[in-house]
Amino acid sequence: MKIISWNINGLRAAYKKSLPEFLENTDADIVCLQEIKLQENDLEPSMINPAGFVSYYNFGSRKGYAGTAIFTKIKPKKVEYSLGLERFDSEGRVIKMVFDGLTLFNFYMVNGGEKLDNGKFKDMEYKMAAYNFLLDYFAKNRKEKIVLTGDFNVAHAEIDLARPKDNRKNKGFLPEERGKIDSLLDLGFIDSFRFLHPDEQKFTWWTNRSGARAKNIGWRIDYFFVSSALKNKLKSAFIETEIKGSDHCPLGIGLD
Repeated sequence: MKIISWNINGLRAAYKKSLPEFLENTDADIVCLQEIKLQENDLEPSMINPAGFVSYYNFGSRKGYAGTAIFTKIKPKKVEYSLGLERFDSEGRVIKMVFDGLTLFNFYMVNGGEKLDNGKFKDMEYKMAAYNFLLDYFAKNRKEKIVLTGDFNVAHAEIDLARPKDNRKNKGFLPEERGKIDSLLDLGFIDSFRFLHPDEQKFTWWTNRSGARAKNIGWRIDYFFVSSALKNKLKSAFIETEIKGSDHCPLGIGLD
């Protein structure tokens, strides 16, 4: 099974760029998308069952904001669109999909918001609450065969961003945010890319400012975490930095 994840930063914009060609050419069984930024009535016919995939959408209640989607060629046994955290669920930030042999979660985690005059970040409290809720949720399910993917909006370690010293006080690399990834790993989840490529520095997101992508001044904030029950099934983990169409690039895993 091959699973791809991609924050496409607007589905309509991505459809005008490289996403249709990507879906036509990929050999993935499942493609998870984040930040689709549209409502059901915005869908075009080509977005319903693209390139032989069956589509599942979780639209956020706020127009032009957040939202997730999963395109799959494997029929799920069950699909859920909420976890029980009211604001998080209302923003369309998760799709849970149960298959034979594993349960897949597609997440668009909270960004943290802009920096306020007091030096704090507008949505950091919300971000931490969402992480705490998810950590409690997965602590109860840690022995199951689970794949977590999506945009987690945190660079975990210094190797995961180009300029760690310059970003110690910036959202996405704050100690309390990085600590949530530590806690997830403590539950037995494995960062698939770092597990298979312990010393390789690759990024999944670049700011649109100052030619950052061309200079490869990026961050690795998109992940595939697999539970320890799937450790021996993990055969590959990759980041496709050459694929354009968003400020993020696709990443993926291969499972036996």
